[in-house]
Amino acid sequence: MYATVDEGDTQVTHTGQVFEKDDYRLVRFTDRPKEVNPNWAINLIDQVPPSPKKERIVACDGGGGPLGHPKVYINLDKPGNHICGYCGLRFYKEDHH
Repeated sequence: MYATVDEGDTQVTHTGQVFEKDDYRLVRFTDRPKEVNPNWAINLIDQVPPSPKKERIVACDGGGGPLGHPKVYINLDKPGNHICGYCGLRFYKEDHH
């Protein structure tokens, strides 16, 4: 489904994309509706529980291999969850909980 203001379709993409009824970009959807995936990555990664770690500094590479991201090091000295800026995985130091 495509999101338009005038036609009452309130389904919006993860980027907040909404088209006016006369928007020229709607020409892409004349013979079929715009499909919006309801499984946004931010919601899916939020379902992954934080990983407890014993180390003060952990490395995250997004799962490694060609589907991962550049390796980043995350300092866990402060209490609470610490989030990878690339993939959103969360880590915490075990003795802080």
